[in-house]
Amino acid sequence: MYFSRIQIRSDASLSPEFWKIATGPYQIHTMVWDLYSDGETRERDFLYRVDYSRNRPVIYSVSRRRPVYTGSLWAVETKEYNPVLYGGQRLWFSLRANPVRTRWTPPDKEGRRFHRRHDVVMDAKRLIRASRDSAGKAVRTADLVQQEGVRWLKERCGKYGFSVGEERVIAEAYRQLRFFKNGKNREVLISTVDFSGILEVTDPDLFRKALLEGIGPAKGFGCGMMMIKPA
Repeated sequence: MYFSRIQIRSDASLSPEFWKIATGPYQIHTMVWDLYSDGETRERDFLYRVDYSRNRPVIYSVSRRRPVYTGSLWAVETKEYNPVLYGGQRLWFSLRANPVRTRWTPPDKEGRRFHRRHDVVMDAKRLIRASRDSAGKAVRTADLVQQEGVRWLKERCGKYGFSVGEERVIAEAYRQLRFFKNGKNREVLISTVDFSGILEVTDPDLFRKALLEGIGPAKGFGCGMMMIKPA
């Protein structure tokens, strides 16, 4: 595995090409794919996430292959990534995920049903109607993000080889990203939540696989990559 940090060069914003590439999530998605794509049939074998420093994108990536870049806009730093993992190990983690629940639609006129993915925060709001608790007070979105986000993570972490406790995980920075694929009219909507806290490794092999293959959906759009360090 390889870990990369990809940053805009200090003079890149002076180039017209910069404003064509780094203007939104789909443009960055395309740029990252180009770093790893060596043919039309290549399947995605990398994860990435985008953070910002001084309003400039900083991209972190985990991949099976080294990224290849010959342009002048981005500075790419890559090193081998082979974390030592063992059962019972405690690690600090950071994860940007697309937490969703799958629900079936009611039957249509022909009796067909379809499954739809629902953002866990908006799904919780719908289930409690007007976002009111038992005392009739409005439920804060931040509280729903923490409650439903941690619940979503706990329900799934077992299959990824780790465990978390509610008191050791923060779910925050809920965002809804809307954009159109390049040259198409189909709108893409992705909701993200940032998780951080302490986890315990329960199955090193499953956990290593999760570090490389990601957690949850929307991996091709900057979700699912977990970063770790000793707790």
